[in-house]
Amino acid sequence: MKMRIGQTVEIIYLDKAGKITQRKIDILGIRDGRIRATCLITGVPRVFLASSILSWRLVRPVV
Repeated sequence: MKMRIGQTVEIIYLDKAGKITQRKIDILGIRDGRIRATCLITGVPRVFLASSILSWRLVRPVV
């Protein structure tokens, strides 16, 4: 399965300082190995490098 625009996913991410973080994000765009998303923890838009995502899973919407 691939990440797609509009999905909410949970990621394990290795940032440029070498710190591993876990975040839930709403995907806004995917292009050239970069994922534009809104972080649901901070509410801030961010860009994540696809190559630095160690793991991800689709978050099911609460019904």
